[in-house]
Amino acid sequence: MNQLIERDIECPYCGETITVLLDCSVDNQQYIEDCQVCCRPITLNVSIDFDGEAAVVVSHENE
Repeated sequence: MNQLIERDIECPYCGETITVLLDCSVDNQQYIEDCQVCCRPITLNVSIDFDGEAAVVVSHENE
């Protein structure tokens, strides 16, 4: 089973929609990924529910 999924998110800085790759093998994780448009650091909080669905919350790096 493939544990990697693509998800579209909106950059909290520039508002552009970008695609990120999520690892669904880890239930809860937080990491920083640079926006592909404005290059600013986005904090991603990812949680996986019992059905394997990923919930993603994005924020500025220092929030």
